[in-house]
Amino acid sequence: MAVADKVKAFLNIKGKDTAALAKYLNISKQALSNKYYRDSFSAEDLIKIADFLNCDLALIDNTDRVNFDISDIKPAAKAGE
Repeated sequence: MAVADKVKAFLNIKGKDTAALAKYLNISKQALSNKYYRDSFSAEDLIKIADFLNCDLALIDNTDRVNFDISDIKPAAKAGE
């Protein structure tokens, strides 16, 4: 299953819509639609989406689990820095 399909499924499960997600991500609905179409979500996008949906985002292998949350996103640099 593509990442875009998983995002849509979680939105549905959590009772949220794409317009609310686009607003949370501070992008247009068209920009979010493009991410769905191209299946082009960045790691930062996925962390923010997990935060929006109040769920965990984790990288799991056979022995380890690494959880990611909104604190893993570096703040944007201010102009002139």
